[in-house]
Amino acid sequence: MIVAPLAVLPLATLVGVVGWVGIELELTPLAVAVAMVIVLALGSRALHLDGLSDVADGLTSGHDPERSLAVMKDSAAGPAGAAALVLTLGLQAAALGGLLLQDRGPWLAAFLICVSRGVLALACVRGVRAARGDGLAVSFAQTVPRIMTVLVWVIAAGAAAGLFAWSADIDWWRGPVSVAAGVGVAIVVVAHCVRRFGGVTGDVFGATIEISLAAMLLAA
Repeated sequence: MIVAPLAVLPLATLVGVVGWVGIELELTPLAVAVAMVIVLALGSRALHLDGLSDVADGLTSGHDPERSLAVMKDSAAGPAGAAALVLTLGLQAAALGGLLLQDRGPWLAAFLICVSRGVLALACVRGVRAARGDGLAVSFAQTVPRIMTVLVWVIAAGAAAGLFAWSADIDWWRGPVSVAAGVGVAIVVVAHCVRRFGGVTGDVFGATIEISLAAMLLAA
């Protein structure tokens, strides 16, 4: 969970290459951004998107935690899940389209994709328990020491400052601000899910990644 940002580096690089090629070919930035989102979804086998959809359905089910968890296990996507996918992916693509207009925008986007996986260190921090006794979260919940979670985000903020300074069009401080936006959104999502479900699940991990990425891209 701590090194998750490094694990996604090959896929993030591929997404950045798609963006760079699209801009070099002078394609419409929004169309290029949508292509980048597609490549990211395919590269992750839409695993996180499935989690986003399930969490949205669970949060809007209006039932107790046990019933909400049962709804999340259902493979069918309800109206809330479908809306969450459309809105989150739409926000990611729209924000990416704007970022691609900036100097070295594709590579800043690739960096933020890596940073978004840092929310796993937050979702798996000590004190945040798993919502149920089976599933992905059981193996990873409460495995990350709090000091390591803080360290992950301090490193991410410092790297963001340096990388954004590398761009001629963007002030360096927008890098740490983007990272802070992702952290803030992740804390809200995880806290709300813990309150509603009694803990985190693998779906919560995926949903937090996708929502945090959208927030970071928008802030950038």
